[in-house]
Amino acid sequence: MNAQRCRRTASLPVLIIAAAAVLSTMCVDVAAQDDQPPAEQAQPQRQSQPQPVSGADFIKQCVFKYPGKDQQGKFTVTLRDRDGQTKRSEYLRFWKDYDGADDVADKMLLFTMFPPDARGSAFMRVAYTPESEKPVDQWIYLPLLKKIRRVTIRDPGDSFLNSNLTFADVSPRALGADEHRYLGVTTVAGHAFHVVESTPKEKRPLYGKRVFWFSQPDNWENCVTDRIDYYDTSGQLLKDQFINWQQIDGAWMWRTSLVRSYQNGTASAFEMSDMRVNVGLSDDLFSARSLERGPELIQRNMPNSAPAPDSKP
Repeated sequence: MNAQRCRRTASLPVLIIAAAAVLSTMCVDVAAQDDQPPAEQAQPQRQSQPQPVSGADFIKQCVFKYPGKDQQGKFTVTLRDRDGQTKRSEYLRFWKDYDGADDVADKMLLFTMFPPDARGSAFMRVAYTPESEKPVDQWIYLPLLKKIRRVTIRDPGDSFLNSNLTFADVSPRALGADEHRYLGVTTVAGHAFHVVESTPKEKRPLYGKRVFWFSQPDNWENCVTDRIDYYDTSGQLLKDQFINWQQIDGAWMWRTSLVRSYQNGTASAFEMSDMRVNVGLSDDLFSARSLERGPELIQRNMPNSAPAPDSKP
């Protein structure tokens, strides 16, 4: 997924992240991740930025990052159940930032490439700015039925792509929707992290609080979120999320992410690969026609577009 937009300081997608360890595949024992070193940071710039002071400063500096104007690449989701069985899905992903135009935050289009029996199905999401208070719009295309269906989200706590992330976790959130409190420095396996606690202001929140962990880079311009812990309203830890970032042509996005549930022992791993940014995606791409046409026909008519990945078991 993307880093939060640095210029729209009122938005905060919750897919911001997690702590001292990063998992690249679900074959790794997730129980051992607490002892892993933090994700590598981007190369430091020559002129150092000042360290954030308050909790809100850390959120704005380390969470609100430039994601690029648009993105194209491969998005892989691997789900592990409590018995250790895994299920992998691969998508061709298109994403475009609308920066609040007509209340639209961003648009995303996913084409299923794997498993083979789901190939051809597609998913499109339109996310709106927090200020608009509009729910996301979503559609799916089912090739067997040759029909497009609108998906209504009744609960923002519903699972996103059957993973341990919710629709609320992948939707923009206003910076002012939470109280951000700096808790100081915590050391894990010899690595120091600045910790910020974000408590929602609404009366019936999905989470009681979220705790963000930021490792200290040589230059605070390269600060990103390493971990986020999600707690319920009674103070019990629900899940944690770890992220390894990549920076391409100045744009920040996930490389890998791991989410572990403490409620049911399941886990979800995400990977973004073959990424290209600022490719000039057309607004017409995010349409019902694109859902039906499929990625091959779309890419055939897109200039300077990388070929669709050939996913194999």
